[in-house]
Amino acid sequence: MGFFDLFDENEENRKKVREVDRVADTEFATDEAHLDLREEELDIHKNRVETGDVVLHKDIIEEEQVVNVPVSHDQVVIERRAVDRQPTTEPITDEETVHIPVTAETVEVGKHTVVTGEISAHKRSVEETQQVRDVLHKEVADVETQGTADVISED
Repeated sequence: MGFFDLFDENEENRKKVREVDRVADTEFATDEAHLDLREEELDIHKNRVETGDVVLHKDIIEEEQVVNVPVSHDQVVIERRAVDRQPTTEPITDEETVHIPVTAETVEVGKHTVVTGEISAHKRSVEETQQVRDVLHKEVADVETQGTADVISED
């Protein structure tokens, strides 16, 4: 019987094809029969891989700072006044000297180091969901009856 005979409208031909097909792959049982049904399941394994790293380090930058510091210094003010020319008993000499110390504030700049903050780092584990898709195969039972076979299904 050929392939195109399957499409024949003749009912008798179709029955013969079904019977021939069943005989080729069917085990005949006397009182009991057993058929295992199988299905696929996913086996999912997770692996930890290195994806990068973080490095903490310090850089030194230079920043010029301008500070206005008020300083003082002495000024000697020479004032001349006219007097009414009174007579004196002291002779004229070049030994009379007045010493006036003059001072000024100077600015000295020094530096010292202070701690202004700190940086720390730590790792934490974050969970997320990743969707996995695959096609699984499953065997299901298909019960066909012919003629007047009385079948009771107990599930």
